[in-house]
Amino acid sequence: MGLKRIEAAEVLARLDTFDTIVDARSESEFAEDRLPGAVNWPVLNDAERAAIGTEYKQVSPFEARKRGAALAAHNIAHHLETRVMPQPRPWRPLVYCWRGGQRSGALAHVLDQIGFSVFVLEGGYREFRRAVIAELETLPATLSLRVVCGRTGSAKSRLLQALAAAGAQVLDLEALACHRGSVLGPLPGQPQPSQKAFETQLWQALRGLDPARPVWAEGESRTIGRLRIPEALLVRLRAAPCVQVQMPLAARVEFLLQDYAHFVHDVDSFCERLAALRELRGAAVVERWQAEARAGRIAAVVEELLTLHYDPIYERSMRRNFTGFAAAPTVDLPDAAPDTLAAVAARLTA
Repeated sequence: MGLKRIEAAEVLARLDTFDTIVDARSESEFAEDRLPGAVNWPVLNDAERAAIGTEYKQVSPFEARKRGAALAAHNIAHHLETRVMPQPRPWRPLVYCWRGGQRSGALAHVLDQIGFSVFVLEGGYREFRRAVIAELETLPATLSLRVVCGRTGSAKSRLLQALAAAGAQVLDLEALACHRGSVLGPLPGQPQPSQKAFETQLWQALRGLDPARPVWAEGESRTIGRLRIPEALLVRLRAAPCVQVQMPLAARVEFLLQDYAHFVHDVDSFCERLAALRELRGAAVVERWQAEARAGRIAAVVEELLTLHYDPIYERSMRRNFTGFAAAPTVDLPDAAPDTLAAVAARLTA
């Protein structure tokens, strides 16, 4: 048995080999980001960390360490009683905290003394984060990317799903970001992850792709909602070959009314989102759209949003940023019906 310290690079290479990945940080640290598959066993919770920090500054480091040790011992005992007791002797956990120091060290020491084979992440989450950032710089260059372009409402995300169902490799950035990439893009009941968590999920997705096969992705702007696409990936996407999806305006309006049904049912929320366009479109135009929406003419508002706002911005952005856009072959979608999308996906993967 025994306690073993392990470097971040080795952890990244063998994440699946640990029986449990234990995050010993506080609940807010864990919520912001963590190692894939980790469970949270706080050695000190948020309130305790704050109290110890105050005592460290206002009383003395020695008194704070005594108080911290007592709290940590109490919390570790709770984890032993509620989580460790069912574990068999061969159980092999990986334990980490922020820097791989006192919190993970205290928990790992107790587990080691019991007789488990315990691994501690050297440098903690901080070193894991550095390793992820480093790989996000290099992984995109190994992939053969293909970009699906198309005006707003052209069912690009649905086409990506159809491509995945047809066996293609797909990198769905909007799904990872929990956002559809526009002013109307927030998903109801699904807050976006933190930037760090988004990058960890993106790193997981990238490292799971086969460099020998094409990878389909959607043409995105630099940000999806409030999240930034890492620069190395953005550069590769903008230099990749494109296919351009074309769908009639009426079909796009119909699709958007279905895909954004939550706005159709909650007009006040729709009008609230429209308010973000005041600076670009002017107060008079936005207020007219809001009045039309409240009068039940949402389809007319959506059509104007497409023709006056989204389409011109999209064309300028794609021609400026995506080198393959001008020469992109077109893919005609008469509608967004599942059979239509499946047929197009089959052609693209043939």
